[in-house]
Amino acid sequence: MTPELAERMARLGITEADLEESFIRGTGAGGQKINKTSSTVVLRYRPGGIEVRCQQERSQAMNRQRARAELCDRIEEQSASRALAAQSALEKTRRQKRKRPKGLKERILQHKHRRAETKKTRGRVRRWD
Repeated sequence: MTPELAERMARLGITEADLEESFIRGTGAGGQKINKTSSTVVLRYRPGGIEVRCQQERSQAMNRQRARAELCDRIEEQSASRALAAQSALEKTRRQKRKRPKGLKERILQHKHRRAETKKTRGRVRRWD
């Protein structure tokens, strides 16, 4: 593992104890080589419930490194989306609570008055006997 990747994992709070790693045979094109070697890495991050599979390289060591990098990418993406959702919720409440412009309030009141006048003309239907 490269020092940059190790530092990135430490910054995100990922420890090797949190990871469950297994190796399986790959799928797809590759013939006899892919059918005989277990170079595909399945990396499970238990606290986050994230599973990453990596089969991009022929080497198991390279796949281990790429799987860890992909795991870091996914965790960063999740935290960014949570932060964006929180920011959006704050902005939504701010928009809902702000005062309406004066012109808009006047137009709303005018419409209400017109509607009230229309409803005043309505009355009970009387028979003409």
